[in-house]
Amino acid sequence: MRCGDGAPAAGWLLTLLTLAAARGTAVLLQGDGYDGLLIAINPQVPEDQKLLANIKEMITEASFYLFNATQRRVYFQNIKILIPATWKANSYGKPKHDSYEKAEVIVAAPYWKHGDEPYTLQYGECGNMGKYIHFTPNFLVNDYLIDVYGSRGRVFVHERYNNEKPFYNWTKSTTLCMEYISTKNTSSNTLIVCASDLTGIYICEKKSCTEGNCVINQLTGLFKEGCAFIPERTQTAKSSIMYMQSLSSVVEFCNEGNHNREAPNLQNRMCDYRSTWDVIISSMDFNNTLPRTDASLPPPPTFSLLQKRDRVICLVLEVSHSMNGDDRINRLRQAAEFYLLQVVEDNSYVGIVTFNNEGEIRSQLHQIVNKHVRKQLASYLPTAAPSGGTNICVEQDGNIYGSEIILLTAGEDGGIIECFSNVINSGSIIHTIALGPSAAKEVEQLAHETGGLACFASDRLDSNDLIDGFSAISTGNGDTFSHSIQACLVTSFNALVSYYKQFSRTVTIDSTVGKDTFFVVTWQTAEPPRITLLDPSGKSYTNKDFEVNTVSQVARLQILGIAEVGEWTYALMNTHLSLQALTMTVTSRAANSNIPAINVKAHVSSDRNEYSRSMVVYAQVSQGLSPILGANVTAIIKPETGDPLILELLDNGAGSDIVKNDGVYSRYIYSFSENGRYNLKVHVQRANKTVRPHPTVPWSHSMYIPGYVENGKIQMNPPRPSVINNEDIQTRVGGFSRTASGGSFIMSAVPTRPHTDVFPPCKIIDFHARTANDVIILSWTASGDDLDQGQAEIRTSESPLELRDNFDKTMLEIFVFKPEAFATENITIIYVAIRVIEKASLHSDVSNIAQAVKFVPPMDYLTDNVKYTVLIVFSKAT
Repeated sequence: MRCGDGAPAAGWLLTLLTLAAARGTAVLLQGDGYDGLLIAINPQVPEDQKLLANIKEMITEASFYLFNATQRRVYFQNIKILIPATWKANSYGKPKHDSYEKAEVIVAAPYWKHGDEPYTLQYGECGNMGKYIHFTPNFLVNDYLIDVYGSRGRVFVHERYNNEKPFYNWTKSTTLCMEYISTKNTSSNTLIVCASDLTGIYICEKKSCTEGNCVINQLTGLFKEGCAFIPERTQTAKSSIMYMQSLSSVVEFCNEGNHNREAPNLQNRMCDYRSTWDVIISSMDFNNTLPRTDASLPPPPTFSLLQKRDRVICLVLEVSHSMNGDDRINRLRQAAEFYLLQVVEDNSYVGIVTFNNEGEIRSQLHQIVNKHVRKQLASYLPTAAPSGGTNICVEQDGNIYGSEIILLTAGEDGGIIECFSNVINSGSIIHTIALGPSAAKEVEQLAHETGGLACFASDRLDSNDLIDGFSAISTGNGDTFSHSIQACLVTSFNALVSYYKQFSRTVTIDSTVGKDTFFVVTWQTAEPPRITLLDPSGKSYTNKDFEVNTVSQVARLQILGIAEVGEWTYALMNTHLSLQALTMTVTSRAANSNIPAINVKAHVSSDRNEYSRSMVVYAQVSQGLSPILGANVTAIIKPETGDPLILELLDNGAGSDIVKNDGVYSRYIYSFSENGRYNLKVHVQRANKTVRPHPTVPWSHSMYIPGYVENGKIQMNPPRPSVINNEDIQTRVGGFSRTASGGSFIMSAVPTRPHTDVFPPCKIIDFHARTANDVIILSWTASGDDLDQGQAEIRTSESPLELRDNFDKTMLEIFVFKPEAFATENITIIYVAIRVIEKASLHSDVSNIAQAVKFVPPMDYLTDNVKYTVLIVFSKAT
C-alpha cells in the first residue's frame, strides 16, 4: 500500500472519524435498542457451552424486563460475546475493536471472598459509567443461586443500571435500611425499610440479640446489630429494581412518587436524593426516546460469538526528517527493542513497517516462539529513513480484524492519516505514540475510535516516556498471569548524571512476580555507564553480567528462574565526559500461574478536556480482582514543555475518591500550565509489610436475600456464597513497586497566568452525624485538594430536601440545638449538611446530608431546656 504524498490531513481525518464513530467500542442506543453490548469471558474460565447458553438466556430475559421497567422505551438489540482463545476453535466470528479490557460485562472466577455475588466496579459520580459488571461462571450455571439473588435477567438489569449511570444500591445488606427512623413515623419502635410497602418480619441472625429476638436499642430507638429483614415471598410492591430485584412483584425503578428520600443510603447520598427513574429519564439516552404506543414487543436480542485467536501486531514507525533531532531515532529503537524483547507475549505475530512519505516493510510477520525470533525482529528496527511500502497486516490470514497497529509518529507529515482509512474500516485496533510537541493532535483519535491506547512522549532526555508507552500496550485479553508487569521505573528521578557522578535506587521484587525478570539500562553515548546491581542476598552483578548493545545504547540482564523476593539496589555511574541521561527499567511476570500479580492501571476521566471542567486521575491497584489498600501512589503529569505536576493519589473516600478502600486511588487535577498534550505515569509503592487483598467494596451489587417468609414460615437461604474464609485472605507478599503508564490526554483553553480562580472547593461526600448522650458528633474528611482552604458552613433542618434545595434558608448553626424544634413525640431527628467556602468566596456543593437521631424512652421524655452540644471531628486528606 502506498501512503499519501503529504496532502493536508484534516479532510481525511474527518472522513475517518465519521466512519470510525459507528465502529467504536461503546454501547450505542440505535432507535430504542442497545447495540454493541460486549460480554467477555476470562481466559482462565474453562470451556462450557452451558455458560454460553445461560448468558444468552439471561440477556433475553433482561431485555424484556428492561423494556417494561423503562415503560416500553428500550431493550437489548445486538450483543457480542467474546470467547477466550483458550477455548477450542469453533465457527465463531472474528472480533474487530473488541477486547476483554473494553468489555462492559466480564465473566471470571472470583478472587478472595467475593464469592458468586454479582457486582459492578464503579468509582465515578452518579451519572458516570462504571468500569464493568462481574459475573462468576458459578453464578451463571448453578440455579440454586436464583433463590438467593433472583432470576439472572433481573440481576443483569440491576447491575446494568449500576454500571450505566451509575446508580447506587439501596443497601449493602438487609440491615442497613433499618438503621434510621422516618419523620413520617411517630411510633418509637416502628422502623421502615427502603421500599416502605414491602412486608416481612425481623429476625436475629447474630448472637448479640437477646434470646434470639430483635431488640430495640434504648439509646437510639433502632434495632440492635444482628437483626435482619426477611421479606414475604409474595408482595404487591412494584419497586425498586435497585433494591430487591429478586421479588417477583418488583418490576419498576423508584420514581418521584415512591422514592424514599429519608433513607440514608448511597442512592440518596450520591445522587442528591433523586430517584433512579429521575436520573434515567434525564440521561442522554432517553432525551429523544419515547415509549412505544402500540402493543408490539421488541424482538429478542441477537448474539455474535467472537473469538480472537492469534495476536497480530504491526509496528508502524516514522523515520522521516522529523525524527532526526533530540535523539529520537535511537530512543525509538531502544523503546521498540524493549517491547519486542520483553513485553509482547509469546506466540504473537509481529511485523515491522517504517515510513516517511512512503513505507517499507522491515520485517514480515514472525511468530514469537523463542528468544531468537525476538532478537531477529529487534535487528530490523530502523536506524535511517527507507523507501517503498505495502500493508504488512493483511498477510497472516487475509484480513486485519482484531489485529493491532502500534503507530509511532512525530506527525509533521499529516499524509500518514491517509494510510489508515482501510485499517479503521476493516477493524484494526490502533495504538498511537505521539513523539514530541509537533505530532498532529488528531492522531489520538485513531486510538480512541478503534479501542487502542493513546500515548505521548516528550523530548525530555531525562524521561522514559517512549518505553512507558510501549510497555503499556498489552494484549487486553484479561490474562493477568502472562502479562509483563513493570515492576519499577525510576527514570524520572535524578536521570541526568554528570561526569563520574552516579545515581542509585532500590526496587522491590515481591512474591507475586519474579519470572522473566529483566533489568535494562539505557544511555546516550557510545560506552555504557558503570553498572552495579545487588540482589537481596548481596550478590553483585556488574557490566560483565549484562548483555550490552553499543549500537542501541542498551544493556540488559535477565535473572534466571524466579528472581529473589526483596529489595534490589542498583547504581549507575556516568563515565562519559559530558552530562547524559541514564535510565533503569525493571520488568517481571507473574511467578505462579495460579496467583495473579499485583497490577496497576491508570487513566484520566477524559482524554480531551477544557480547563474550566474538572478532571480526575485514577490508579487502580489490584491483585486479580481484589483491591490492594494502603499503597503510596504518586501520579506524574507531564506537559509538552515545562515541569511535570506531581500528585499523591488517595483512596480515602473524599474529594474525587467516591469509594473509600476500594483500591482505586484518585485526585482532582487543576494546575495545568499550558494547552496541548499531557502524559500520565503512576508510581506505586508499599513498604515491606503484610499486604492484604480486600474484597471490592460492594457498593453496587445484587442484594443477598437471607430468606423468605412463605405461608407464614421462614425459609432461610444458604449463607452468602464465598470462596475462602477470612483467615485465608491475608496474603503476605511483602513490599512491592509498580509503575504504569496512563496514556495521554489533551487540554485546551488553559489561561495564561496569572488567572482567576474558577474551581470551587470539593463537595464533602462523607459527612456523618451521630448522637452520644447529649452530644451530636459531626465528622467528615476534608478533600485534600488544592482548593480545600476556607471555612465550613453547617446548617440544619427537619427536612433533607430543604437542605438540598434551599441550603441558604435553613438554620445556620451556632452548635447549640433545642430538640423540640426537631422532635416528633419521643424521637428527635436532625438533618445536617455542610458547605465549604474558600477565600475567593467560591463555595462547594452542599455535602451529603447526615441524619442524627436521638431516641428518648417515653417515660423519660422531657424537652424543656434540653440542649445538644456539638463535637466536630474531621480529618484532612494530605
